[in-house]
Amino acid sequence: MEQPSNRRPVVASSLQGKRIAVPETRSLDVFCRLLEERGARVLRCPLVAILDAPDPEPVARWCDRLVAGSFDTVIWLTGEGLRRTMKVVHRTNPVLEEAFVRQLGQCFNVCRGPKPARELRALRITPSLVVSPPTTAGVIQALKDHALAGQHVGVQLYGDNPNTPLMQWLEQAGALADCVAPYVYADKASEQDVLGLIDALVDGQVDAIALTSAPQLRYLFRVARKYERDAALKTALMQTCVASVGPVVTASLAEAGITATVQPESQFFLKPLTRALEHYFAGR
Repeated sequence: MEQPSNRRPVVASSLQGKRIAVPETRSLDVFCRLLEERGARVLRCPLVAILDAPDPEPVARWCDRLVAGSFDTVIWLTGEGLRRTMKVVHRTNPVLEEAFVRQLGQCFNVCRGPKPARELRALRITPSLVVSPPTTAGVIQALKDHALAGQHVGVQLYGDNPNTPLMQWLEQAGALADCVAPYVYADKASEQDVLGLIDALVDGQVDAIALTSAPQLRYLFRVARKYERDAALKTALMQTCVASVGPVVTASLAEAGITATVQPESQFFLKPLTRALEHYFAGR
């Protein structure tokens, strides 16, 4: 775990001097810069890495089925998933890239929130349905009025999460689901670094922790349980400002018995999360 930066702030902010733990990995530098420009002292502890699926073959075959016109509807759960799916097409069969995009544009594309919608638009495809709130429950609710019986539905999963609620609902709706998981999560920080973050939280050395994915929380507690620090970690989080980037992380916190202190109201990105943190500390 890296020590807090002493970068000089360039924006007057209520985050001045606040110690904020950041477990983010992919956009770590971007997020830290947003916080440090506002005078925060950032503890960097990237917990989770995002990697391509170890075997690209199932992803490539799923893409082949899409190009062949097998899907009526495609559900994109994450922007990362669409990005990495396109990466597989480009790497394994680049001559089909144009056909993939063309056929995808013929499907009814359901996006769980703005991130996959943004990736679709980058391909010049207009999303058919952008779900809010961007949760599995939101996807199910948004599709309840759609006739899915007999439809072939491509579903982009992520990590090792089989999304059983969504799969069961699609089956009950009579849809034929065909899933693809184009990326996996892996541990990024060493257990000793994670223990260092836990110690900082327990000892009250952190004013806030900003969580940007559910796997970050799961890894934090997995290490805590291994070293019998889970009770202390839970108590510390209940006494610390826990900033959640959006509903999925907030739900994971609730499952662990922790209430998110801060969450952006509508746009679930790093800048709105930073503004939400500013608003919270401005009122204290």
